[in-house]
Amino acid sequence: MSAPNSLDESVRRTLPAHIEALRDIGTLFYHWAWSLGTSSNYSVVLSHEPFRLLLTASGKDKRRLGPGDFVVVDGDGQALEATAQKPSAETMLHVALGKQANVRCVLHTHSIWATVLSDLHAAGGGFAIEGYEMLKGLSGVTTHDHRQWVEVFENTQDIAGLAKRVQQRLSDAANPLRHGFLIRGHGLYTWGRDLDEARRHVEIFEFLFEVVGRRTALERSAVAAS
Repeated sequence: MSAPNSLDESVRRTLPAHIEALRDIGTLFYHWAWSLGTSSNYSVVLSHEPFRLLLTASGKDKRRLGPGDFVVVDGDGQALEATAQKPSAETMLHVALGKQANVRCVLHTHSIWATVLSDLHAAGGGFAIEGYEMLKGLSGVTTHDHRQWVEVFENTQDIAGLAKRVQQRLSDAANPLRHGFLIRGHGLYTWGRDLDEARRHVEIFEFLFEVVGRRTALERSAVAAS
């Protein structure tokens, strides 16, 4: 059995493939303008018991992530091995999401439309998206006749406190947080059973955010012109 602060050798052997996959994600999201500058962070759950998370290091250009631009953290967000790399400031959000039994990947992006809509709808706590065929790209959604609530959390530097609020919403038996959420003036968090599902969720949300944003602008322009 591995020591509490170690990385099992069988898990270690999977690191190169996971790192390469996240590097590809960084390049893809950069070209879609969802991860510009040093924004965004991505993670893969290596194991749930003990909890081990591979995460992009802080302050890295996502269009050209190197093999060494990643850290592995435990369930407290602490790096397992000595490294010059610093875990993302938002590590505990990834940990909170990654600890869900059905989650193996967490992706966080900073797009223009996510930023605009998060600010526009923050006062109402979020907004609904419904009636669009693309909603069927979200896990478990089988019809366009679906109402997806996109919750918006206020931005804060208290990431540990925000992670606790997110965890509470995830655990809400009556109305749990599903598929993803926004942070005001910041960006999108979404997750999946694997990297492919999480990537698909990013693509679906970002498509729908642009649709909602453009529709809102057209409606307001029509009202102003009338």
